[in-house]
Amino acid sequence: MGLNLPNFLLSKSKNKRMLEYQDLDHIDGVSISSVCADLYKDNRDDLVMFYFRDGASHASVYTQSKIISENIKWNLNQKSKKIYSLLVNARNANCFTGRQGYKSLEKIADQISQELTARQKEDDDNPKIIKPKEIIFGCTGTIGEIFPEDKIKNKIPVLVKNIRYTQNKYIWMKAALGIMTTDTQPKMSMENCKIAGSSIKIFGIAKGSGMIQPNMATTLAYIFTDADLSNDILKKLLKKNISTTFNAISCDGDTSTNDMVSIFSTGKVKHSRIKNYNDKRIRDFEEALKKVLLSLAKRVVSDGEGASKFITINVENCKSEDDAKKIGFSIANSPLVKTAIAGEDPNWGRIVMAIGKSNVLINLEKLSIKFGEFSIINNGKLNLNYNETDIENYMKNDNIDININIFKGSKKFTTYTMDLTKEYIEINSDYRS
Repeated sequence: MGLNLPNFLLSKSKNKRMLEYQDLDHIDGVSISSVCADLYKDNRDDLVMFYFRDGASHASVYTQSKIISENIKWNLNQKSKKIYSLLVNARNANCFTGRQGYKSLEKIADQISQELTARQKEDDDNPKIIKPKEIIFGCTGTIGEIFPEDKIKNKIPVLVKNIRYTQNKYIWMKAALGIMTTDTQPKMSMENCKIAGSSIKIFGIAKGSGMIQPNMATTLAYIFTDADLSNDILKKLLKKNISTTFNAISCDGDTSTNDMVSIFSTGKVKHSRIKNYNDKRIRDFEEALKKVLLSLAKRVVSDGEGASKFITINVENCKSEDDAKKIGFSIANSPLVKTAIAGEDPNWGRIVMAIGKSNVLINLEKLSIKFGEFSIINNGKLNLNYNETDIENYMKNDNIDININIFKGSKKFTTYTMDLTKEYIEINSDYRS
């Protein structure tokens, strides 16, 4: 069956809340097919196709790294109003593969377009001719290895043959497992909402465990909705809500060459036409979209490589949101902070250090630091009621909240991260083996 069960069953995550999976079911206009293309040594799904029978409006945000993968270059070059297929492979990042990697995508896109056009002729009274430029790619895995063009091309006919027009939770789970690399858990989320009284579904899957601090996007995340929204509106909604979701997480401070978050709208629900991003009728949709994005982003952090703690860093009352973000990520990316939390050591001095090195002006006489509800620093001094035993007990929790108050303004930002354990080093010291 090719399920990626080894990682899933060997999960060391303590965060049981994040192991709860919603039952994604059918969503009109989306079809999914996944196979084993032998990209890994073991028999597991590693190639997933999403097919939009009548096309889908779409928008994406990509990594801002100055070195990007060939599939990101391909996607940026496609200007089609509708997308008919997204193909995602694991194991190989198709980065630093040069002309070979890009030409491989050209050949694969050409084959997919021919196979899907033939499928259209079988299934539709008014079949469409699907073009290579109406296909985009997601790639994840090792950088600098030759892209496995032949292995992938050999499985395209199987993927197309296995397309089913009715989805269920098993098919979504299979797809989420198929795009995993060092992940130990599939990542899925869903919300229901309304646009102008019409019921709308929003489904999402993601992968990510290491090489994670975003800059516009992070890891691979794919959102699907049956709403009827234009590319422009989708782009504005995605860009706005990325900032406090996928752009608010870090596992190790490293931005990938392959990061992408995409949303696809099949238009199968015929609600009132939305012409403007500011239309109040899509506010419920926007709230639901943000919930899906945040749920997936948190699941990425919770499944960070070797993670045993899920850490939320709330920075409040700053002069600007950018200041709050700088402080939050300074704490989130400090190896000293992360290792202390892994060891359940309430070493609050490391939090002070991380705030100080953020290069944000601090009024030390007003600084406040709390671990959960326990006050440690108040008005820039150690709280007179500070009890280290209480904090030591709090540090044993799976979920740790660090609350910082700067008292210089009204802006805030929340950052999400994980601890740094021996397992992280073990995973990344033999990542390619």
